[in-house]
Amino acid sequence: MQTHFSEAARAKPHIVEADRILRTCVHCGFCNATCPTYQLLGDERDGPRGRIYLIKELLESEDGDEQVTQETQLHLDRCLSCRSCETTCPSGVEYHKLLDIGRAEIDRRVGRRPGERALRLGLRTALVEPKRFQALLALGQTFRPLAPHDLRDKIPARQPPRQPLRHQRPDPARHARQMLILEGCVQPGLAPNTNDATARVLDRLGIGIKPAREAGCCGAIDFHLNAQDAGRERMRANIDAWWPLIESTGEAGTASVEAIVQTASGCGAFVKEYGEMLADDPEYATKARRVSELAKDLVEILREEDLEALGERHPAARLAFHCPCTLQHAQKLGGAVETVLTRLGFALAPVQDGHLCCGSAGTYSITQPTLAKRLRDNKLDALEAQAPDTIVTANIGCQSHLNGAGRTPVRHWIELVDECLETSDSRRTDLRPS
Repeated sequence: MQTHFSEAARAKPHIVEADRILRTCVHCGFCNATCPTYQLLGDERDGPRGRIYLIKELLESEDGDEQVTQETQLHLDRCLSCRSCETTCPSGVEYHKLLDIGRAEIDRRVGRRPGERALRLGLRTALVEPKRFQALLALGQTFRPLAPHDLRDKIPARQPPRQPLRHQRPDPARHARQMLILEGCVQPGLAPNTNDATARVLDRLGIGIKPAREAGCCGAIDFHLNAQDAGRERMRANIDAWWPLIESTGEAGTASVEAIVQTASGCGAFVKEYGEMLADDPEYATKARRVSELAKDLVEILREEDLEALGERHPAARLAFHCPCTLQHAQKLGGAVETVLTRLGFALAPVQDGHLCCGSAGTYSITQPTLAKRLRDNKLDALEAQAPDTIVTANIGCQSHLNGAGRTPVRHWIELVDECLETSDSRRTDLRPS
């Protein structure tokens, strides 16, 4: 694709980056075939190719140009950032980076209506601090029956307490192998058992999970709501929290931390890009690159372990797996969880159009509720086609969004693995001669 930037524009780093990305696009249109919003709306401007043209036109225009409109902002806002187009693109266009540049530029020039600004600030304020989110969640659950219908399905009903397992989080000190874990911002409130189940399963494999309580939100919520400087500050804060544990050494001079485990694929995709997003920061560039190297989705850890050594298992549940966009398109780990679950003996139902987004997409289900609901209904129809007992996924946003429909229950896949292993242990204990 040809570009026409002025010399003054080319002096700006974001224009140089955009120019590089734009020139890789051959406008073939393959991306539209796998774009969820293009499939729903049929508008070229609501597909990747059309949005690329809109961003090109925006960046090539000067401040004050009448071509820059809120209509352009609308079409960029409708993008899910699912990156399905990147998986499809034969030219390797880094669309998500161009989209971030375009969104920041259109917001700078056009601004936001007061209601939109308030909503975005509210989301950034409410979601990124775990204690604040949990307090607001408890309040919302109390008054959930009184909430309007469109808001009610965004507030998960209180879950009855689960029967406690024999262990909560095992002591990590008993293992030579150590890893960190990102606790997350909304997951501790919405699905507190996910990371505990992860710690128990990894404990069985001889891996301890070290806490890093100072680490917080990965920064994705701020960044994707165009508060990119605030997002980078959260990245730096997490690096500062993890770095003393990364720098320290274990016995025989080996690194004390093998990996930073991510149980929410959205966070994992973002942390893996810390190195790129802080590449120009002289103080943090090297540390950020190292953090990104250590960041691993949970499935990347388990698939390398001897799962068969965990003993005989007889999972009863038939599962359908929803592969989040951030796992299959951003991290290129499509099929990895399915392989691990199959190795562990679970029966998986086939899912059509597994590449399509469920409509969660971070805060998209709140900022674009109509499109998000249509995508959710389509996704659930595909997931439920073979009547599974449970739907499992790998991202808290998808889990909460799909559960909001009140249909087949949706859980994180590691919880099912943990319960299956616990049940197998109990069965073996019951069969021992007294």
